Amino acid sequence: MAELLTKNDKRTHMCACLNAENVGEKVCVMGWVQKQRDLGSLIFIDLRDRTGIVQLAFDEKTDKEIFDKAFGIRAEFVLCAKGVVRRRGEGAVNKNLPTGEIEIAVDELRILSASETPPFEIVENSNVNAELRLRHRYLDLRRPDMQRNIIARSRISKIARDYYADNGFIDIETPNLCKPTPEGARDYLVPSRVHKGKFYALPQSPQLYKQLLMVSGFDRYFQIARCYRDEDLRADRQPEFTQIDTEMSFVTADDVMKMHEGFIKKVMKEFANVELSEDFIRMPYAEAMSRFGSDKPDIRFGYELTDLSECVRNCGFKVFAGAVEMGGSVRGINVKGGAKFSRKEIDSLVEFVKSYRAKGLAWLKWAENGDISSSYAKFLTNEENEAIKTTIKAEAGDLVLIVADKNKVVFDSLGALRCECAKRMNILDPFDFKFLWVTEFPLLEYSEEDGRFYAMHHPFTSPMDEDLEYLDADPGRVRAKAYDIVLNGTELGGGSIRIHDSAIQQKMFSVLGLSEEEAKEKFGYLLDAFRYGVPPHGGLAFGFDRLVTLLLGLEDIRDVIAFPKVQNASELMTKCPSEADPKALEELGLAIVSAEE
Repeated sequence: MAELLTKNDKRTHMCACLNAENVGEKVCVMGWVQKQRDLGSLIFIDLRDRTGIVQLAFDEKTDKEIFDKAFGIRAEFVLCAKGVVRRRGEGAVNKNLPTGEIEIAVDELRILSASETPPFEIVENSNVNAELRLRHRYLDLRRPDMQRNIIARSRISKIARDYYADNGFIDIETPNLCKPTPEGARDYLVPSRVHKGKFYALPQSPQLYKQLLMVSGFDRYFQIARCYRDEDLRADRQPEFTQIDTEMSFVTADDVMKMHEGFIKKVMKEFANVELSEDFIRMPYAEAMSRFGSDKPDIRFGYELTDLSECVRNCGFKVFAGAVEMGGSVRGINVKGGAKFSRKEIDSLVEFVKSYRAKGLAWLKWAENGDISSSYAKFLTNEENEAIKTTIKAEAGDLVLIVADKNKVVFDSLGALRCECAKRMNILDPFDFKFLWVTEFPLLEYSEEDGRFYAMHHPFTSPMDEDLEYLDADPGRVRAKAYDIVLNGTELGGGSIRIHDSAIQQKMFSVLGLSEEEAKEKFGYLLDAFRYGVPPHGGLAFGFDRLVTLLLGLEDIRDVIAFPKVQNASELMTKCPSEADPKALEELGLAIVSAEE
């Protein structure tokens, strides 16, 4: 039976905050039992809280009632223990624990809560099935590594708040119930009981509200904001997530990038103890795609894309020549040392690029002993083969991988392939932090399927001044005053200078196929605000979950979120989403109907 705390039961120390300096002190600790060890005349209990473990000791000097109570204690019981700190016996020191020199000789013990045997052991770096852990997330969060992750998240949050406050940003909350947005990912809709048949949306970001705050004259806005997107999940994406969201008035893109680069340098110094003294690389989008096949390039390693189109433009191999003739390209990567890959491993890389819509993968393996094997060499002349090897700088020990197709397919497949090869070569260090800015994104992207342009970021991103003349004649050529900050192949954050000229905003809506009436219906409140004096402004939002994940050297953002969703956007612990009460649906004026109905 659980015992109650009394008014005299005041915790004096967290478990791992005790050491040899506390020897002789009377202390009170509380926490969960990691394990109990019964040695007959001796009982030891490892007591755990979020700081770590301290050893409780029971021996022949312990009161019999307390000793007997300790005998019945099992893992995950919750205890309150009082006693005197003493040094451990000779040979019993545990150098792996901060408290390894001492123990507590217990003279008072309360069992505050008993525990059933948990479905898995509460230990660090558990290899238990992820679904089982998430079904019992409250137990999973007791594990020391998970607690460190969540505490690290809190530390980084404080660094962010301090940095932006010190730089004049005002922390302002924006609504979580807002108007549905017509662009971007799908909204989560919230039905209104008062306004039957009408819906709020949960915000995909505070974008329009923070622009309105600039119109309101706040000049610098900051928020650690919850955001929601009804989209498919992956390792770095959740249906609800957190942004470090900012906006600034009277700034250029350079001003915004310098301000947020300062935050990254501060968090790297204070959290990761890494000094970043140099300015981050700035790389135009076109260069990033040409060199790395990605707008979020991982620059920790080479394997850069090489354009081989001129080498094979007039060759007799239709796969290569045909791609160039159709306006595409032939490009390759040189995996230095990759000749050690077996034929089976190379075949798996062929299948890998097919998931990026590449029709195939041509390859050449140049073994250390000089032997060359290739899937394409026999279709080319000696001169053409030599031109490829020279252009891509191949030498003994290398593996050359080539894709020939439309440029988008070539970039997507080779961009992903270079990262996959780096993983297989085991050359990626998660704590080798390489930041860069990708700039000058296309303002628009054309959808062949829909026959129209879409905003690459959002419809309020400003075109580059020198490209304004192309908005009518050649919209696909227009570059944006947009910038993404990238770390080790992951987009950490993105932003842009916004359109503050009503005429340019209307032109943007027109290019996107929105009439003046449609634009007013969807964004009227913003357009109305812009009639009353709007400052030039721009901002950026960091993916907070991604930032914490990467700084900790982890791969899945679920490991830094207390209660995450799984692949199908459900939460295993609470079993949500769930069916609604029929009465609640009736009050909302809603009915669930089958597809047939």
